[in-house]
Amino acid sequence: MSGLSALSAGAATAAVLLCATGCSGQSGSRPVPAPGPEAAKLCRALQQELPERVDGLGRSSSGPASDYAADWGDPAVQLRCGVPRPGILVPDSEHYDPTADGIEVNGVLWLPERQPDGYRFTTTLRETYVEVTVPSEYAPEVNPLTDLADAVGRTIPETL
Repeated sequence: MSGLSALSAGAATAAVLLCATGCSGQSGSRPVPAPGPEAAKLCRALQQELPERVDGLGRSSSGPASDYAADWGDPAVQLRCGVPRPGILVPDSEHYDPTADGIEVNGVLWLPERQPDGYRFTTTLRETYVEVTVPSEYAPEVNPLTDLADAVGRTIPETL
Protein backbone atom coordinates (compact mmCIF):
# COMPACT_ATOMS: atom_id res chain seq x y z
CA MET A 1 0.00 0.00 0.00
CA SER A 2 1.46 3.34 -1.07
CA GLY A 3 2.47 5.75 1.68
CA LEU A 4 2.25 3.17 4.47
CA SER A 5 5.15 2.59 6.88
CA ALA A 6 5.53 -0.70 8.72
CA LEU A 7 4.22 -1.03 12.27
CA SER A 8 6.89 -2.52 14.53
CA ALA A 9 6.24 -5.44 16.82
CA GLY A 10 7.10 -3.19 19.79
CA ALA A 11 4.39 -0.71 18.87
CA ALA A 12 1.86 -3.47 18.35
CA THR A 13 2.70 -4.86 21.80
CA ALA A 14 2.42 -1.39 23.37
CA ALA A 15 -0.91 -0.83 21.66
CA VAL A 16 -2.26 -4.14 22.96
CA LEU A 17 -1.11 -3.32 26.48
CA LEU A 18 -2.62 0.14 26.27
CA CYS A 19 -5.91 -1.25 25.10
CA ALA A 20 -6.23 -3.43 28.17
CA THR A 21 -6.99 -0.29 30.17
CA GLY A 22 -8.97 2.23 28.28
CA CYS A 23 -9.99 1.18 24.80
CA SER A 24 -13.63 1.66 24.16
CA GLY A 25 -15.50 -0.75 21.98
CA GLN A 26 -16.93 0.31 18.67
CA SER A 27 -20.37 -1.16 18.99
CA GLY A 28 -23.35 1.04 19.66
CA SER A 29 -23.58 4.79 19.47
CA ARG A 30 -20.34 6.73 19.12
CA PRO A 31 -19.74 9.53 21.62
CA VAL A 32 -19.42 12.98 20.06
CA PRO A 33 -16.32 14.99 21.04
CA ALA A 34 -16.59 18.50 22.46
CA PRO A 35 -13.48 20.25 21.09
CA GLY A 36 -12.40 23.74 22.05
CA PRO A 37 -12.99 26.66 19.65
CA GLU A 38 -9.82 26.30 17.56
CA ALA A 39 -10.14 22.53 17.23
CA ALA A 40 -13.86 22.89 16.46
CA LYS A 41 -13.05 25.20 13.54
CA LEU A 42 -10.59 22.63 12.14
CA CYS A 43 -13.06 19.79 12.66
CA ARG A 44 -15.81 21.64 10.81
CA ALA A 45 -13.40 22.14 7.89
CA LEU A 46 -12.55 18.42 7.97
CA GLN A 47 -16.25 17.51 7.95
CA GLN A 48 -16.65 19.44 4.67
CA GLU A 49 -13.79 17.47 3.06
CA LEU A 50 -14.71 13.94 4.19
CA PRO A 51 -15.41 11.46 1.39
CA GLU A 52 -18.84 9.93 0.81
CA ARG A 53 -17.24 6.46 0.68
CA VAL A 54 -14.47 4.99 2.83
CA ASP A 55 -12.99 1.61 1.90
CA GLY A 56 -16.05 1.06 -0.30
CA LEU A 57 -18.49 1.85 2.55
CA GLY A 58 -21.16 4.56 2.23
CA ARG A 59 -21.94 7.17 4.89
CA SER A 60 -24.08 5.92 7.78
CA SER A 61 -24.97 7.05 11.29
CA SER A 62 -24.21 5.37 14.59
CA GLY A 63 -24.63 8.47 16.70
CA PRO A 64 -26.05 11.96 16.74
CA ALA A 65 -25.38 14.24 13.77
CA SER A 66 -22.28 16.31 14.48
CA ASP A 67 -19.65 18.49 12.84
CA TYR A 68 -17.12 16.47 14.86
CA ALA A 69 -17.97 12.89 13.88
CA ALA A 70 -18.79 10.75 10.85
CA ASP A 71 -19.52 7.09 10.13
CA TRP A 72 -19.33 4.75 7.16
CA GLY A 73 -20.85 1.25 6.86
CA ASP A 74 -22.43 -1.15 9.34
CA PRO A 75 -20.69 -1.96 11.59
CA ALA A 76 -19.43 1.59 11.33
CA VAL A 77 -15.98 2.89 10.61
CA GLN A 78 -16.15 5.88 12.94
CA LEU A 79 -14.25 9.16 12.73
CA ARG A 80 -14.19 11.61 15.66
CA CYS A 81 -12.39 14.96 15.46
CA GLY A 82 -11.19 17.02 18.40
CA VAL A 83 -10.63 14.06 20.72
CA PRO A 84 -8.17 14.20 23.63
CA ARG A 85 -4.53 13.15 23.19
CA PRO A 86 -4.19 9.36 23.54
CA GLY A 87 -2.88 8.29 26.95
CA ILE A 88 0.13 6.58 25.36
CA LEU A 89 1.29 10.09 24.33
CA VAL A 90 0.66 11.79 27.71
CA PRO A 91 3.72 12.02 30.00
CA ASP A 92 3.01 10.72 33.52
CA SER A 93 0.02 8.68 32.34
CA GLU A 94 0.01 5.02 33.28
CA HIS A 95 0.58 3.92 29.66
CA TYR A 96 2.89 6.67 28.42
CA ASP A 97 5.30 5.31 25.82
CA PRO A 98 7.55 7.89 24.17
CA THR A 99 8.88 5.17 21.86
CA ALA A 100 5.48 4.08 20.49
CA ASP A 101 5.67 3.63 16.75
CA GLY A 102 3.11 4.97 14.37
CA ILE A 103 2.25 4.47 10.75
CA GLU A 104 2.20 6.94 7.91
CA VAL A 105 -0.61 6.83 5.37
CA ASN A 106 -0.40 9.30 2.50
CA GLY A 107 1.56 11.84 4.53
CA VAL A 108 -0.53 11.62 7.72
CA LEU A 109 0.92 9.99 10.84
CA TRP A 110 -1.37 7.75 12.90
CA LEU A 111 -0.98 5.98 16.25
CA PRO A 112 -2.56 2.50 16.02
CA GLU A 113 -4.16 1.00 19.13
CA ARG A 114 -5.52 -2.54 19.08
CA GLN A 115 -9.14 -2.79 20.25
CA PRO A 116 -11.04 -5.94 21.23
CA ASP A 117 -12.95 -5.71 17.93
CA GLY A 118 -10.54 -3.88 15.58
CA TYR A 119 -8.24 -0.87 15.76
CA ARG A 120 -8.35 2.76 16.80
CA PHE A 121 -6.04 5.08 14.86
CA THR A 122 -5.34 8.60 16.14
CA THR A 123 -3.49 11.28 14.20
CA THR A 124 -0.25 12.57 15.65
CA LEU A 125 1.69 15.75 14.97
CA ARG A 126 -1.50 17.63 13.97
CA GLU A 127 -3.09 20.71 15.55
CA THR A 128 -6.02 18.60 16.75
CA TYR A 129 -6.44 14.88 17.18
CA VAL A 130 -8.59 12.87 14.77
CA GLU A 131 -9.54 9.33 15.77
CA VAL A 132 -10.75 6.59 13.44
CA THR A 133 -12.05 3.28 14.78
CA VAL A 134 -12.22 0.39 12.36
CA PRO A 135 -14.02 -2.88 13.19
CA SER A 136 -12.10 -6.11 12.58
CA GLU A 137 -14.63 -7.05 9.89
CA TYR A 138 -12.75 -4.61 7.64
CA ALA A 139 -9.28 -6.15 8.07
CA PRO A 140 -6.74 -5.00 7.24
CA GLU A 141 -8.06 -2.22 9.43
CA VAL A 142 -5.58 0.35 8.10
CA ASN A 143 -7.28 0.46 4.67
CA PRO A 144 -9.91 3.13 5.52
CA LEU A 145 -7.11 5.55 6.40
CA THR A 146 -6.11 5.77 2.74
CA ASP A 147 -9.49 7.34 1.97
CA LEU A 148 -9.36 9.71 4.96
CA ALA A 149 -5.73 10.87 4.94
CA ASP A 150 -6.13 13.42 2.15
CA ALA A 151 -9.02 15.20 3.90
CA VAL A 152 -7.09 15.24 7.19
CA GLY A 153 -3.95 16.49 5.43
CA ARG A 154 -5.85 19.35 3.76
CA THR A 155 -7.72 20.57 6.85
CA ILE A 156 -5.79 19.69 10.02
CA PRO A 157 -2.39 21.45 9.92
CA GLU A 158 0.76 19.71 11.07
CA THR A 159 2.46 20.80 14.28
CA LEU A 160 6.16 21.50 14.26
